[in-house]
Amino acid sequence: MMIKANVRNEKVKRRYFRWLKEAAGFSSSTIDSIEGAICKYEEFSGYADLGAFSESRAVGFKRWLDKRPDRTRAISTTTKYHLLRHLQSFFKWLATQPGFKSKIDLDAISYLSLDKKSVREALSPRPRKFPSLSDVERLAESIAGEGEIERRDRAIISLLLLSGMRYTAVCTLSLGCFDEGQLTISQDPKLGVKTKNGKAIFTRLFPFSRKLLRHVLDWVTYLREIRGWSPTDPLFPRTHIRQAEGGLSFVVDGVEPVFWSGGNSIRDIIKSRSQTAGLPYYNPHAFRYAAVHLASQFCTTPEQFKAVSQNLGHEHVATTLKTYGMLDTPRAHEVISKIDFERKPGDGAVNIPLEELERLLGKYRKKDLTD
Repeated sequence: MMIKANVRNEKVKRRYFRWLKEAAGFSSSTIDSIEGAICKYEEFSGYADLGAFSESRAVGFKRWLDKRPDRTRAISTTTKYHLLRHLQSFFKWLATQPGFKSKIDLDAISYLSLDKKSVREALSPRPRKFPSLSDVERLAESIAGEGEIERRDRAIISLLLLSGMRYTAVCTLSLGCFDEGQLTISQDPKLGVKTKNGKAIFTRLFPFSRKLLRHVLDWVTYLREIRGWSPTDPLFPRTHIRQAEGGLSFVVDGVEPVFWSGGNSIRDIIKSRSQTAGLPYYNPHAFRYAAVHLASQFCTTPEQFKAVSQNLGHEHVATTLKTYGMLDTPRAHEVISKIDFERKPGDGAVNIPLEELERLLGKYRKKDLTD
């Protein structure tokens, strides 16, 4: 038998989502995640009134997440952590609303939490797989042809590594955002660029590879000088699909000055090109990890590392270190193997004053670690 949603619950949820968007400034994707967490709690409670929340229901919900009958795999600790975090925030808000103030026990909300060991497990950064510089160069060079689609795809792959940008921002860049003379990109939300939390980021391309840089510059020159596109046209335009003669099929016909509606197209391009080249597939965000890995190998002063961190749009160096600086085991062993343990400690080492490290790292909040 289908269980209908609780009408009272739906009304209060709508108020909460409106508050999240208009007052707290959360993005639609984040609100969707929060809504999913609340829906899971309602499923557990049989869509009972949200005002009936209690300590026993908080504990019961955690047990239910571990033993959901419709799942073949156990829910991950990280997913459970974020579900509970979203529910905590929701019930704290609900406890301030008329009609719920006397019903919601604030102490019961604290039971929507994991044990300390699980929290550490959920928040611990995991080594990520990402492409090497040679992997990216091979992928870009494997794209044969000089048509518009080929040029665009080579430039996208190259820019992802050279900029370390998020792919959601890359697909919303306009030509006017790129300065080929200074090799800089204005990730400015005022220009329509979709950055995380609407943050303005001014990025300079990392000079990792002349080959990759040439692909980007050739593409920009082509759009401006051959196609004659304006600064407001997309840097990476949508593929133009037209109806074939006779109207029985559709064919690819270059690109058109239209922005993509989302970043999935970039993911599909990388996946398709990697498969054709017989190379392993790395998702778009893996290129951001690769950029951090490459750039950090050349940093010898705190100021240089701070510049790299800022170039990525991080407010704190600690974000770059904790989230993107995690080495995989083979790389960590390689670094250790190259340390000269025969010399006297301190000889030839870069002198980094303790106060300078403290100033650059600063105090950071947990939410900064998701930048």
